[in-house]
Amino acid sequence: MENYRNLWEDGRFLTSLYNTTYYAVIAVPLGAIFGILLAMLLNLKVRGLSVFRTIFFLPSITPVVATAIVWLWMFNPRSGIVNFVLSLVGIHGPGWMGSPEWAKPALILMSLWSLGGAVVIYLAALQSVPRELLEASELDGANVQQRIWNVTLPMISPVIFFNVITGLIAAFQLFTEVHVMTGGKGGPADATLMMSIYLWQTAFQFFMMGYASAQAWVLFLIIIAFTVVLFRISGRLVYYGGR
Repeated sequence: MENYRNLWEDGRFLTSLYNTTYYAVIAVPLGAIFGILLAMLLNLKVRGLSVFRTIFFLPSITPVVATAIVWLWMFNPRSGIVNFVLSLVGIHGPGWMGSPEWAKPALILMSLWSLGGAVVIYLAALQSVPRELLEASELDGANVQQRIWNVTLPMISPVIFFNVITGLIAAFQLFTEVHVMTGGKGGPADATLMMSIYLWQTAFQFFMMGYASAQAWVLFLIIIAFTVVLFRISGRLVYYGGR
């Protein structure tokens, strides 16, 4: 019990809790929004569609370590391509992973790179939307936005809910990218110190196994709490056919 009591007096643990929650609360909704938009674009009837689908799916099967190293180069404030592109439109790019203010936004931006798996699931859901419902709404005078909001999104809402749940669990367990990009330190100034990183430091650098176990249980309970809340509100937001 002393381990659990010490957690709430540990400034670094509270920092890791804030960083992880910040990342999850922003990255997961953004991932859902961009994933749905990409799936809708890939659901259009255009030439070379299979090529585009392959291109968008490739990042999700790229090794995470390789992806983290490439993005670390891209985020380089002096020679990185991200700041180079920003400079073309007259924007002075930030320090990204070298800046405490921009390190977490950089991780969130990087998370949008590997949406391929979720996009494939969204695409399968979009293709299963009954065509007759879309045609009926079009005959009733609904425009494109109304058809998407009132027909498409409700019909794929179970898939959205599934991807949000799995994305939330993955976000709270973010480890490899941060470990590779910061050398396992969670810097700069603990700006990317996630709960999983601090747990790893506690267990395998400081060898405080009991304290690390307490952190793991708290992380588990936080994930369970968020999941239960989402399940509770899903009854009003998720539509299951015939229910």
